[in-house]
Amino acid sequence: MTELGPVAWPPAPIRTERLVLREPEARDRAAVIELLASPEVGTYLGGPRPRDELEREMPEAPSRRPGLFIVDLDGAMIGHITLTRETGHLRQAAGKAELGYLFLPEAWGRGFAAEACAAALDWFAGALPGEPVVLATQTANVRSMRLAAKLGFIEVERFEAYGAEQWFGVWSSVTPSD
Repeated sequence: MTELGPVAWPPAPIRTERLVLREPEARDRAAVIELLASPEVGTYLGGPRPRDELEREMPEAPSRRPGLFIVDLDGAMIGHITLTRETGHLRQAAGKAELGYLFLPEAWGRGFAAEACAAALDWFAGALPGEPVVLATQTANVRSMRLAAKLGFIEVERFEAYGAEQWFGVWSSVTPSD
């Protein structure tokens, strides 16, 4: 896993009480398109991507890459989580591992994001002990702000970017997540 360091990829599927975090499979294609085309999901990400464009450009099997976990509920994708090395779109995060997450709107409000992200962070803490993880979100994204707090991210700063106030936080396995 060159993006995050010397970690074998893919890990065995990660099981939580209700979910499985696993590699993408061909059966996830339609749900990935739905996720990226969703107006609700795109609200704080610059808007949804056009469905016809996604249909044309997305391969039959969604990209398998280190740090990408599909969140599976009862055999169906409900979202995805990424843990990737930040490449510099945020100067504060350059070179650090960054947590990202997107969930289908029908999965919102049921604790799935907290459960899945906590499992991914626990995996990360075991794979790269003591290394911090960063997260950035718009302050207007109340759900994401609540999730960051629940996971144990500590605010470092707020700043303006992409035409909105952004929140930037850090998580460390030495400060346990909830």
